[in-house]
Amino acid sequence: MTDFDASDIAAMREQGDLRSFMRGQLRAGRTGKTTPPTPPPKPPGFRPGHWPTGTRPPDPRPIRHTEADWQRELDRYRSGHGHDNDPCHCGNC
Repeated sequence: MTDFDASDIAAMREQGDLRSFMRGQLRAGRTGKTTPPTPPPKPPGFRPGHWPTGTRPPDPRPIRHTEADWQRELDRYRSGHGHDNDPCHCGNC
């Protein structure tokens, strides 16, 4: 029962029935157990713990520039062959 208002609660307090009414509400809520929804079915070919079919793990992160990469690109820039729009030739860029 959820269709009661403040006047109903005030009347139950005056009559001393509010405590028993609230306990009845709690008891009714506990007995009305519902079954949890069933999970959706697994797709065909599902293997737990594996990547989904047709996918793969992401590529590994590229290796960071080494000191030799920085020095080679700096020398290239200083010689006049490096420009702002030229990518680095380290293989990672």
